[in-house]
Amino acid sequence: MTSPRLTTLADFTARIPEIKTVEEVTAGLDAVMNAFDIRYYVVVRHPAFSRDLIGQVLAGRWPEGWPERYLSRNYVLVDPIVRYMGRTQIGFNWADAILAYHSDPDYSRMQRMMLDAFKHGLEGGYAFPIHGRGGLVGNMSVSGRSAELKTNELQAFDTLAKYAFWRLHELTGSGDGTQAYTDPHLTLREKQILAFLGDGLTSNEIASELELSRHTVDWHMGSLQEKLHAKNRHHTIAIAFRLGLIS
Repeated sequence: MTSPRLTTLADFTARIPEIKTVEEVTAGLDAVMNAFDIRYYVVVRHPAFSRDLIGQVLAGRWPEGWPERYLSRNYVLVDPIVRYMGRTQIGFNWADAILAYHSDPDYSRMQRMMLDAFKHGLEGGYAFPIHGRGGLVGNMSVSGRSAELKTNELQAFDTLAKYAFWRLHELTGSGDGTQAYTDPHLTLREKQILAFLGDGLTSNEIASELELSRHTVDWHMGSLQEKLHAKNRHHTIAIAFRLGLIS
């Protein structure tokens, strides 16, 4: 027997293609989240590592001050949920993302970030990646003390996320915003350098590994930054993690 809250979700999902305003989509999402006792949610375009993080949000309600703190602490560089989205096309529990990086050198920093999120009211949740033809273009994340989804509910939320994202994308006239970094067309050498960069190697160390000059490595670095529209080396790593180019 279908639960009343799952019926609320399914009915709204079916109506989304016909909805004419962002406000109506948002109101419907609010109603669904309330039915599932989900306090916080966000539907966001990528690249969410942009300094204009708030400008990437299509709909949602998030703890006051959290987006600003997330940016000021550069959490995108270690966010396990962000990284995990590059690995999967289906919804997942935040806890699974954290476990996946137990042996990662940044694991302690990930734990500190998640503890900070917990203190802001994000006590666990789920993320639902949205993919386009070229790669990851957005996601919907939900969080709340009572947010515990069964398998059929997780699947229903995954469908809701996709319908809501693309309808909001259309209604907001996002244009090419979701395609900005989805298909960078990296060369083999650039991919090699990016992998070493993700492992924390310096230009000199990468040059030694690939038997290249430091100048050649830096030249490829410049090409990587240009293709990924990155401002610096750290920004390049953040974008690469977001797109699943490195993990």
